[in-house]
Amino acid sequence: MSRYRPPPTPASKYITPEGAARMKAELDALWRVERPQVTAAVSAAAAQGDRSENADYTYGKKRLREIDSRVRHLRRRLDGMTVVDQAPSDPNRVFFGAWVSIEDEQGTERRYRIVGPDEFDTAPGYISMDAPLARALLGKPLDTEVRLETPEGPRLYVIVDVAYGPVTD
Repeated sequence: MSRYRPPPTPASKYITPEGAARMKAELDALWRVERPQVTAAVSAAAAQGDRSENADYTYGKKRLREIDSRVRHLRRRLDGMTVVDQAPSDPNRVFFGAWVSIEDEQGTERRYRIVGPDEFDTAPGYISMDAPLARALLGKPLDTEVRLETPEGPRLYVIVDVAYGPVTD
């Protein structure tokens, strides 16, 4: 058995204006607020002497590595992002940033917003555009039946509403 693992497929490079603002705010908070505080704490801990048994020093260095790693990740992701801030020309089709209401075979209605992979966990009802359900919905017009293969078997959904905008009721 080989240790080789194929590289992960790159995530989509689209983001909503709200998601971009959230990522920039996180980057700014890490770089301008938290990192200087942790650096000062590490310097103070280092001044106390023996670093090998100094938990404040060890934890501080570990936290600096975590912050630096997250900062690199955020900068890399933000550099290649395309902020989608305009509604599409056909508002009755499902595209990135859409609020989509779907109804399943039992008549249960659910509402989702299709967002980028970096922001789907920020609010309930957000799903990544890379998710199987979102991929099945993208590009489909209103009142279309969508078939989705799941581990439990095929599911059928109907698109009952498509809306664009930053907030929902």
